[in-house]
Amino acid sequence: MAKSAITLASGREMPLVGFGLWKVPKETAAETVYNATDSSTAPTTTKTRKKLAGQGIQRAITEGLVTRAEIFVTTKLWNNYHRREHALRMAKRQSEAWGLGYIDLYLIHFPVALEYIDPAEREYPAWWMDDADKISPANIPISEAWTALEELVDSGIAKSIGVSNFQAQTLYDIKTYARHPISALQIEHHPYLVQGELIQMAQDNGIAVTAYSSFGPLSFVEWPPAFSKEAKGIELLFDAAPVKAVSERVGVSPARVLLRWATQRGIAVIPKSNNPTRLAENLDTLGFDLTDGEIEGISALDRGLRFNDPGFYLADYPLRIFA
Repeated sequence: MAKSAITLASGREMPLVGFGLWKVPKETAAETVYNATDSSTAPTTTKTRKKLAGQGIQRAITEGLVTRAEIFVTTKLWNNYHRREHALRMAKRQSEAWGLGYIDLYLIHFPVALEYIDPAEREYPAWWMDDADKISPANIPISEAWTALEELVDSGIAKSIGVSNFQAQTLYDIKTYARHPISALQIEHHPYLVQGELIQMAQDNGIAVTAYSSFGPLSFVEWPPAFSKEAKGIELLFDAAPVKAVSERVGVSPARVLLRWATQRGIAVIPKSNNPTRLAENLDTLGFDLTDGEIEGISALDRGLRFNDPGFYLADYPLRIFA
């Protein structure tokens, strides 16, 4: 039987298949998360819409669908809060919003710091600082944010900590001073952006990898032009020949093939759907296997095509973190 969880460097277990809330409408977030807990046979991973998502989880716990121990919540520290005091304050605020007692996995969202924005003025800031879309980096080292996350582990607010959108050089650097291990690395990962060496480096160093945007361009085509330009005109991965071939052989959807392509290689996935039927299908991706040849055939679709790149979509103030 396929493994359903990964043991993190912190010693805690993280599910291989979870549920991501990026782009889930706020008005349906609580119900959608409740449905996710009802659909999944493994613990559920969620990311954003914290208060509403927390309400959905609390309802599931109250109704006896799951226990708190069976839920695995991942959330992130945004770039405006890398200063120690801001990181500690924001993490406490986020934990209270979830209302679940603690955060299972807390990640630094991007390897770049921006100037502080008071959350009372703008609760969830975007990259830009004002209505003129100005972006203002801050001179705060990653080490300050990381050591703040370690304090969260010490205090019990977070059980495990990690990073998102980081590259190997920064991971090596953090390892030189980390008191608590880097438990996880969350990255854009799909057959058009395989990032094989980064994944190998992480796994060699005991860092679990979570893939977001597992369906590639499909996650971005509906966004405004600055964000979606790279995804327009690209063949959908659902239609790619190696994916369709597995879909037909096994009798499952192309979406499930793409998710299994990741999980069979030990990479966690966090697909999103507002449709309860598709949500249940996405969370049920461990019941079949691809052959080695099928995995290699899907991996050969790699184009190095990154869609979530602030060096590209922030045209006036590019942040070239993947250069």
